Formats: sequence, C-alpha cells, structure tokens
Amino acid sequence: MPIRRATLASALAGTALVGALIGAGTPASAAAQPPAQREAKAVCTRAPQVDARITRALARLHGPASERGSIARLQKRVGVAKAAGDTAIETYLNNRLTARQNMVGTLTTRQSDLKQVETWCTANHLGGAK
Repeated sequence: MPIRRATLASALAGTALVGALIGAGTPASAAAQPPAQREAKAVCTRAPQVDARITRALARLHGPASERGSIARLQKRVGVAKAAGDTAIETYLNNRLTARQNMVGTLTTRQSDLKQVETWCTANHLGGAK
C-alpha cells in the first residue's frame, strides 16, 4: 500500500514540531552556562568512574599468577616458553610483558593526575568527585 506524499509530509512536519518543542524545553540555566564550565562539570562527573577503572586495572596487573592479565602470569608464561626453547613465543611474550610493565607506570601517573583533578573539582564545587 503506497504512502501518499501528503501523509508523509504531515508526519515529518509533526515530528519536526515535536522535536522543536522538546528542544525549546531545555532549562535556561543549562543554556546560560559557558561551554568550558559544562565541559569541566562533565569531566568532574566522570572522574570517579575513571578512577575506579584505573584502580581495577592496576589491581589486575599486580595480581597473582593465577589471575588473567597479571604481570606475574605473563612472567610465568615467558619462563615456560624459555624452558621449552620456543624463542619466537618467548620474544612475543617478552614484548607483551614489557608493554604491560610500562602500562603500570602510565596508569599510576594517570591516577595521580586524576586525584589532582578530583581535588580541583571539589574546590570548585563541580560535583561528581568524592
């Protein structure tokens, strides 16, 4: 059953009108905020989730050899490959181990930077930070 152009046009016009009315209903305070302040508030709101994610990643990296993704587990795998004489696998795993060890330093730096951001957010009452 074909749709008539008039019906389609009126449906699209109605959708556009509803969208315009919803867009006009935004609070005046949100529109009055400068973009930099909105962006800062968004960063401050996300900071606790980012901190939790970094903490989980560091805990996983420092985990025991039984935990997937830990440095200890990868070191154990490198030792097994070396004992088996698989130089290609040992080289590959050593490269992954180096990258994972470097990741600890990067995540630690980011975590300390994030603490400074959370302190700034709290001092400026931008919320989200603990």
